[in-house]
Amino acid sequence: MVQQEVLDRTFAALADPTRRQILVRLGQGPATIGELAEPFDMSLTGMKKHVQVLENAGLVTTEKVGRSRRCRLGAERLEDAMSWIRFYQRLWERRLDGLDAYFTLRKEDDR
Repeated sequence: MVQQEVLDRTFAALADPTRRQILVRLGQGPATIGELAEPFDMSLTGMKKHVQVLENAGLVTTEKVGRSRRCRLGAERLEDAMSWIRFYQRLWERRLDGLDAYFTLRKEDDR
């Protein structure tokens, strides 16, 4: 099972709609902090804080290029979250399949 702390950081980072939009934008390719801030009409400082949360969660990587900071997707932690989601998805599917079988039997018994 994945460490809780890693998942907590990942899901906390994904909880914010601005950060999710940043990930969507980075899915199109690398961008600077300034380029990411533009569509949000946000200060560079505000955008840098969002990027830092994503970077701490392992969802984004940054590197200093000249006077700017270039951001890229770093999907490793997203895979941790997907593994956690798949585990619980299978668990609930089995439980719901069992519930469906129970109701099907009950329905047949009532006939």
